[in-house]
Amino acid sequence: MHQPTIPAETDDLRAAGLISNLQYMMEHQHIQDNHNAPVFLRCYSRISDFIRELAAQGRNPRIMLDYSGNLLWGLRQMGKGSVLENLKLVTSDKYYYRYVEWLGTMWSHATVSSTPVPDIKLHIRAWQEHFASIFGFRALERVKGFSPPEMHLPIHPDVAYEYVKTLKECGYAWLMVQEHTIENLDGSGIRRQHFPHRLIAKNSLGQTEEITVLIKTQGSDTKLVAQMQPYYEAKSTGSQGYCGREVPPFVLQIGDGENGGVMMNEFPDGYKKAFQEVEKTGVVGMNGSEYLESLRLLGVDGESFIPVQPISQHRIWELVKEHSPDACNIAIKKIQDKDHSFNLDKGSWTNDKSWVKGYEDVLTPINRLSIAFHKRFDSKNVDTQDRVYKEALLYLLLSQTSCFRYWGEGTWTDYAKEIVRRGMEVLS
Repeated sequence: MHQPTIPAETDDLRAAGLISNLQYMMEHQHIQDNHNAPVFLRCYSRISDFIRELAAQGRNPRIMLDYSGNLLWGLRQMGKGSVLENLKLVTSDKYYYRYVEWLGTMWSHATVSSTPVPDIKLHIRAWQEHFASIFGFRALERVKGFSPPEMHLPIHPDVAYEYVKTLKECGYAWLMVQEHTIENLDGSGIRRQHFPHRLIAKNSLGQTEEITVLIKTQGSDTKLVAQMQPYYEAKSTGSQGYCGREVPPFVLQIGDGENGGVMMNEFPDGYKKAFQEVEKTGVVGMNGSEYLESLRLLGVDGESFIPVQPISQHRIWELVKEHSPDACNIAIKKIQDKDHSFNLDKGSWTNDKSWVKGYEDVLTPINRLSIAFHKRFDSKNVDTQDRVYKEALLYLLLSQTSCFRYWGEGTWTDYAKEIVRRGMEVLS
């Protein structure tokens, strides 16, 4: 659920104002698939209607929402604050918010492993502050789960450690992960994917951080989500022994955007049909934090969850004989010297998608902007309300959205380079 901000208010790239890509689509509906723009806009709002409609029928719906801060900002900027007002009805009203759980995310849909480590917290905090400015701090206090853009989990131990440490510092209790981006500590595959696990993030110095993870299954599955496949899969499961208790499994999937029109066209009927069938016993809808709380009430302690780590880390730890600042880098180089296919940037929707290789043309200037930003502002006395800081931060966060390198070259990378240019200009 993301719409990037792009320099496209006019055809002159260097002079163009920043607008939401959705606004650009609305104003250029004759180009490619831009005729879908009004439907997209409706999709961002309509879940509030679905929830209130089902509640009025006496049903018990559930939904977890993942909207980038960039999208929330763009909706207001393009004069579509009515979408936010509609979402407020199920976010801030106590009668409805039990049905809806918002998940935190990066502010501008930046994939973690290709985001400079010092910028990860900037994205996470910016999303939290932006969300609170719209829905209030009480609503923010209910945001306990984190949904990473592109379902990305960093593999490098030092980056994974900083990521988990940052999530916990920012108040998150659990993280959604893709099934094939984690492994058991011995390197074997996950076997209890419908139960929560405990992600262990250890760095080169031997320091560890842990966070509960809920596992998304089924690969890249927008069509399955649109057809409510998780509900029908859940109907074929039953309570099982886990952590010394009989507990219900949790079938979790996410559709993070549109693919083939299925979320636009198939999801509404599929969602309503499922929750018109669901009763309050047997197979029920539960949001992530609600499920974890139900396990706690059953006496299942999070410390007893199965421990896991990011995929491929077992190969690194096999070669780390003692902890030192460069221990993991040395081990990684040894692996790559023997296995040229080994890399650290594929922990996302699919294992054949890298978010680094082939994108150096845009990643290099993005990294330069990050270095320049932190060189100027990394001090205890920085004024975060200063105009230069706020403007430079905006360009920094905007430049790092995954959209700008998904295609590798062309208009979208040109957008990123222009945003970086403006950021460097502000800093100088």
